[in-house]
Amino acid sequence: MKWSDEWLLRFNCEKCKVMHIGHKLDTAYYMNSSGKVTRLEEIQEERDLGVIIVNNLKPSQQCSKAASKAMSVLGMINRHFRRLDRQDFLILYKTYVRPHLEYCIQAWSPYLVRDIQVLEKVQRRATKLVGGIKNRTYEERLLHLGLTTLQQRRERGDMIEVYKMLTGKERVDCGQFFELALTDHGLRGHSLKLFTHRARLDIRKKLLQQQGGQEVELAATSNY
Repeated sequence: MKWSDEWLLRFNCEKCKVMHIGHKLDTAYYMNSSGKVTRLEEIQEERDLGVIIVNNLKPSQQCSKAASKAMSVLGMINRHFRRLDRQDFLILYKTYVRPHLEYCIQAWSPYLVRDIQVLEKVQRRATKLVGGIKNRTYEERLLHLGLTTLQQRRERGDMIEVYKMLTGKERVDCGQFFELALTDHGLRGHSLKLFTHRARLDIRKKLLQQQGGQEVELAATSNY
């Protein structure tokens, strides 16, 4: 509130909320605006910029929503195109279908098998629209189309991003996210091996950032 008063951008207390992540302690938060004290509403789920955030940080709902949108677009393509060759399919799929499955994927990348399969099911069905390869296996269809599984695309994207951060190709302090595994054993390898911290909860285990405590508070503020 002090920051908002200083910059003349006051928060709307009625639209500010708090979400507890990592613990279930009975805590309450208040905001004091113009002498009026307002208790922040506690929520279990919030949608921010098209991404559904749940207090357990599991992306199941986001995966279902993304798969549903992609399936609807896929159905529209199927109704309007009786037959698709490889080139036409790749244009339509990469332009209208896959973006729904990968929107802000860096923020909610699924790690549960059921969530991974929900997204993969869309691409599995999409590849059957190409003429002449419908009866082939999923792996054979991907090879024919020059595609990879969605999970492989996500893992490749993560590795590229980590490499860019560690080698200074992005203006990001990599020390906020990673800790190098420094050893004096003279083993073969490279100098960019990472140290992995042990985690008690999946919330922490599946988080990219490797620093900070396990108990986190997120506050969603609004100026409108």
